[in-house]
Amino acid sequence: MMKIKVILSAITLFCVGFVAQAQELKIGYTNVELLMDLMPEMEQIAADIQDYQSQLQTNIQTKAQDFQRKVQAYQQAAQTMTEDARAAKEAELQKLQQDLQKYEQDAQTSYQRKLGELLEPVQQRVFNAINAVAAENNYTHVFSESAGNSPILLYTKDDDKFTELVLTKLGIEIPAQNPVN
Repeated sequence: MMKIKVILSAITLFCVGFVAQAQELKIGYTNVELLMDLMPEMEQIAADIQDYQSQLQTNIQTKAQDFQRKVQAYQQAAQTMTEDARAAKEAELQKLQQDLQKYEQDAQTSYQRKLGELLEPVQQRVFNAINAVAAENNYTHVFSESAGNSPILLYTKDDDKFTELVLTKLGIEIPAQNPVN
């Protein structure tokens, strides 16, 4: 009889331990895109980025039209040009075409950079709010539900340093100036 009580007590303690652990884990999901879209600043950002994109498009169209005029002028004058003059003009047009393509690529890069600059303060406010709400409501992990098929971890408690545990297991020392989360 005593053995049964000891075994039942051990099983009870074992189960209570699992329940206590399960209660500590609190996972949440949020839609970051929705949060961003609902921020009041987004309307102004959308207008600003649209204006910037229009400016870039206008510049590209102007350069493309200038290039087309030069191509047409060359095509009209090509028959009266010497072989050397034609070759020089074709090389010039080829360089202009490459410059135009580079300008288009640079414009796309500039657009992406500008968009990032405009969105960064809003993203920071949203992520700060996510972290604050998670900490206030004792969430251990918060994932983004709008990250395609693989949710992205947005928040974890500071004491959840899984990467550090794996590095320790691998025998790799963690640099002091660059803590890993």
